[in-house]
Parts: sequence; C-alpha cells; structure tokens
Amino acid sequence: MANQLLIRLYDVGLGDCIYVRIPGETDAKDDAFHMLIDCGTWSDGKLLTKAIEQLKSELPTLANAKKRLDLIVVTHEHKDHIAGFDPKLFKDIAVGAVWMNCVMNPKHPQAGKTRKLRAVAEKAVQSLAVLGKDLSPRVAELLSVFQIDNRGAMQTLRSTLLNGRDPTYVSAGETNKTHGIKLHRATINVLGPESDFDGFYLGATVQRALRGALGPAAFDTDEGNEVALTSTDAPLPSNISPASFRALRARMQSNGLAFAELDGKLKNNSSVVLLIEWNKKRLLFVGDAEWSSDFKLGKMNGSWNVMWNKRKELLRKPVDFLKIGHHGSENATPWDMGSSDKKTEAVDILNSILPVPGTGKKPTATAVVSTERGKYATIPRALLMTEIARRISDTRVYEADLKGFKPKDPGDFAAYESKWLNQAQPLRTDFERIRTAAGYIDVTFQ
Repeated sequence: MANQLLIRLYDVGLGDCIYVRIPGETDAKDDAFHMLIDCGTWSDGKLLTKAIEQLKSELPTLANAKKRLDLIVVTHEHKDHIAGFDPKLFKDIAVGAVWMNCVMNPKHPQAGKTRKLRAVAEKAVQSLAVLGKDLSPRVAELLSVFQIDNRGAMQTLRSTLLNGRDPTYVSAGETNKTHGIKLHRATINVLGPESDFDGFYLGATVQRALRGALGPAAFDTDEGNEVALTSTDAPLPSNISPASFRALRARMQSNGLAFAELDGKLKNNSSVVLLIEWNKKRLLFVGDAEWSSDFKLGKMNGSWNVMWNKRKELLRKPVDFLKIGHHGSENATPWDMGSSDKKTEAVDILNSILPVPGTGKKPTATAVVSTERGKYATIPRALLMTEIARRISDTRVYEADLKGFKPKDPGDFAAYESKWLNQAQPLRTDFERIRTAAGYIDVTFQ
C-alpha cells in the first residue's frame, strides 16, 4: 500500500461497483478507511459476485471473522447501482455506515413531490406489466426500476446490512465530519443533491405541467404504498377488437414511458456526488448526475448545473480523477456535444474540472468509465470518450485489442463505436476486460 489511495473500478458489465481505500497514518489495512460506492449491474450477476469476493480480500478482518467495510455510498436507486446489495453477498461483511441521497429518505419534506411523482409513475407503468413479452426492450427496462428485486436491495440497505440501524441520508454541503466519520488528512465532500430537491430538480414548471396533465390531485397520491409488479403474458381481451387493443396498448406504453423516463431522470439527478480531497488530490465521483441547459430557478435543472451554481467553490478547480458519469452517456458529462464552440455553462464546467492542456503541456488528470455496450445506443458515447481523452493522461487506443470481438449488438457497435476505435479513449471496464483478466481497473495516488 505504501500509504497510497486506491480507487478500484470493478468490471460488473453495465454498472458501478467502486472500492476506495483512503490511507490512515500507516500503510496497514486496519488503519485505512474502506468504502464502496454503489454495487449494481444490468448485466450477468456473476461478474458482481466475483467483484464482491475480490473486495473481501482487500478488507481488514474483525475479531468475529467478518470483514470490515467502513462506508457504503448508494448514489441513487437504479438497478445498475443497487442490484448487488444482496444479503448473501454481504453476509460476512460488517458495514459501518450506509449513505443514501436525501430523496431516499421517506420523510424528507423537500422531496415529497418527487416521491409522489414516483408513485404516479409506478401506477402508470403498472398497466404495462400485463403486456408481458409485448413490451419494447426500452419500456421493459424502465419497468424494471419498479420491480421487487430493487425493493429487496433497498430493504437490505435500510436494515439488514446495518442490523436495524438507520442509514444516513446526505445532501450537498455536508462532509464526513457532518456524520461523525474521522479521516486522516482527507475530506469527503457531498456536492449533490441539494436538500431542496423538489425546488431545484423537479422545478415549479414541471409541477405545473403535471397538474395540468393529471389534474389538481397530481401530487395527492399516497406515499409508501408499494405495488408489487408482475409481468404476465396476457391473452387478447375478448371484449375489445384487435385494432382497439393495439391502440390502447400504444397509449399505455406511451404514458407509462413518459412517466418512467421522468422518474428515471429525477433519480439520476438525485445521485450522491462526492469530491474526495486527499494529499492535495481531488477525486470526483458523480454517479449518474445529469446536465442540461443553463441553470435557472424554477425549472427542472440538471444536477451538474445546480452544483455549478451552488457549489462552484469546490467544482471550479481541476480534478485529478473523474469517475465518468452514467457509464459514458452524453447526458452525464457536461460538454458541447461536439457541435459548436459556443460558450455555455456545460463547456465552462468541463473546462474547469478537466481543462485542455495548453501548448506544450501534458494533461495530468485520470478518468475511468465503468461501462458495457448493449443497453443503450449511446452508452457509452464514443465521441464524448475521445473528447475526455484530450484532457487526461491515462488513455488507450483499443482498436488492436478488439480483433475478433463480437459485440452484443453489432448494429449499434458499428454505428456508435467502430469509427472511433483508432482514437485514444479513457480506460473502459468493458474493453479492459478483453485486454486483461484482472476484473477491475486500479487508479492509485501517492
């Protein structure tokens, strides 16, 4: 260890499972602070199981033979971030604390409308479940956000892993000291989300639009009424014509998709965003926080835009490490989309945290993306990967390593990846899996 700070991004397919070890006064494991940021995947669960087994080998052993994990940070409530929180995987790990975003707190008053919107979304997509295999892949994926396995993961996080103790709900402006965690020459800053989630991220404009679409009782749904969704292959109803049924099904999918998309966007923007400062190094972990057009009070703002306006004192300086957001999606790293040189808030943010080096200078920052192509056409967005590569030191050209590689979706791979493979990109868990058998990417700091 030699008093190194370690960031280990496990290869779990499409998902995040990130181990961070912050040194103590010595280089002993017992003296270090051990934390896990998310544990989920959309892909084969075998990769996640391997990751947790490897993680255990890095953790100190307690007198009761359990492994000690000081902190779990759950950025937000999506399967690719929480699916691995299974009591079976964590049965021999003693967890010190669990941090969740403030929206996950069922009693947080400034997220009440967002939680009620989720209840509306859940009721809207319930009707889609009966369509079974007739669902489009995208709708089926959004529907899975509300399914019982996600609730099981949340139940594990809220009670099982803490043996009945309550999780800690965090919001912007807090640090490890706020919650009684002592670190040696290190600070964990929470940059997002803001405590007033409804005000900054749902926004008055969206609230008015929802009331107009759903009626005055748009936010009068009961919180906490969880509906277990099941998917069945429903026969064609006998009291409706095939044409009418197809039209009805299309409307159901459209309405359910709209609500699920909105709920998904809010969940991404509820991501716990962490800036770890250690030994003059700045390490940024952004979950799936999204960016949008310039910040404005009352609108539905992206998390990056809110941070830029509320937490600029911490965000306006270059970082030494960036966990690239949302598996390389174009909606999670502020940039100009490769379309113009127009000065925007998004361009300002990226130029601040990952500036392009001046003439004759080399970049020093590192960025890594945990990703796997297969779920979304533009995750990862290869053009964004090449843009980030201009700004960091540790890059790779993957073309030679992918000879004989057979993508899950050849069409999307050809359209969104192939022509960029001869250009430098940040280290990617999907392609590094092909290059090596390590099962993770390590980034260390002295």
